[in-house]
Amino acid sequence: MSDSENGHRSAATSRIAAVGDLHCTVESGGRLQELFTRASAEADVIALCGDLTDYGLPEEAHVVAAELAAARVPVVGVLGNHDHESGKQVEVAQILTDAGMKVLDGDAVQLAGIGFAGTKGFAGGFDIHSLGAWGETATKAFVQAAIDEAMKLEAGLARLRTRSRVALLHYSPISGTVRGEPEQIYPFLGSSRLEDPIDRMEVSAVFHGHAHHGATEGRTRHGVPTYNVSLPLLLAAGRRARPFRVVELPVDASMPDEGGNELTPVQARTRS
Repeated sequence: MSDSENGHRSAATSRIAAVGDLHCTVESGGRLQELFTRASAEADVIALCGDLTDYGLPEEAHVVAAELAAARVPVVGVLGNHDHESGKQVEVAQILTDAGMKVLDGDAVQLAGIGFAGTKGFAGGFDIHSLGAWGETATKAFVQAAIDEAMKLEAGLARLRTRSRVALLHYSPISGTVRGEPEQIYPFLGSSRLEDPIDRMEVSAVFHGHAHHGATEGRTRHGVPTYNVSLPLLLAAGRRARPFRVVELPVDASMPDEGGNELTPVQARTRS
């Protein structure tokens, strides 16, 4: 696996252009077209890591959908916490799906020879500082939400049979990529419960957003490369910063995508 810098690749690899935290508003029309056009020229798949809208409004989702018309390669991604803000996340996901994006929520899909599984993820903290399911009912429900998201991710990853497997999240699965944020808010930026299925299922790479002021990359306990692709973080690198992260992964050329380039999902089995 390597970061792609020059736009060239071998026949046995595919490139992913990943970005999150677009925070599109009803006034953002035209702002993202250049990003999607450029990403299409530099990659085989575009991966979006949540917070695509600012307040989770259908009107904002329609703006994102219109911007996606500039994409010339398959688009896959997950929703973020902002996309849930107005309680319209199902409608937001449908609008994006109708625009051609594959929205993952415990699902899996194979695109450009790479297997993708994804879910929003949730908060709860990292490692020995993770919140435990103890005490009040509200605390137990909070922890269960993180467990449920980890189980959805595992279910999706378990269905993939590709050489390279990618996990897409909004929340971080490791503390390494939230470093730079105030320590006091680490528990709200992700959960180590998401890290466990990533390491067990031998994932090739992880992409997430959410931590606008975190670190651009880190690794899980088992060494899986994890990339924070929050747009504000990427743009903080300077005026010439690339507004997405491009990573190149090996693929098995003998394993065609389901339905060619169609965004045909492999339905994940969820647990009750």
